[in-house]
Amino acid sequence: EKIICKNIKKLRKQNNLTLEKLAILTGLTKGYLSKVERSEKAPPYSTLTRIAGALGVEMTTMLSKNIEPLTDVRLCLSRGKNRKIIKETSQFSGYDYEILAENKPGKNMEPFIIHAPWEIRKMYSHEGEEFMYIMEGSLEFLYGEKTYVLEKGDNVYFDSCVPHSGKSLGNKKARLLVVIYFYKRNRQ
Repeated sequence: EKIICKNIKKLRKQNNLTLEKLAILTGLTKGYLSKVERSEKAPPYSTLTRIAGALGVEMTTMLSKNIEPLTDVRLCLSRGKNRKIIKETSQFSGYDYEILAENKPGKNMEPFIIHAPWEIRKMYSHEGEEFMYIMEGSLEFLYGEKTYVLEKGDNVYFDSCVPHSGKSLGNKKARLLVVIYFYKRNRQ
């Protein structure tokens, strides 16, 4: 989690942003952002998405051990054998993430393959829209006050500002393709 905090500072500096400017872009305070950059523990997911949006990067960039200088590219090809898997980390509450298109800077969509946990630990809400396609298994999907059971081949597209979460059903963990679209990106 410490790498996330270091990467936030590195990306802020690559974007030539002061803490004051980042505070304006994120709606967070300068003091809080300074504390995040010095911290050993990653901030909550909702805070990470706000910071990523303001920095013009996908959230997965902040998870990377080797951040390259920001450049504009039109194509990002990622081989399956090189895919990073982020195992159940505290900020993601039990989800395993396979990071897709990790090295594409400035993208508006954030693709992942997610392995859903067996229990719901928290509800999520963040700016943007989200698409989920069930690749394997079954998923109990909570959206606001409603619950849906999604099977292999089912998909759902939703406004992600509504609290949502999911858990695997049956004897096999659900594996889903998730694509998050963020409305705001900093395009300096």
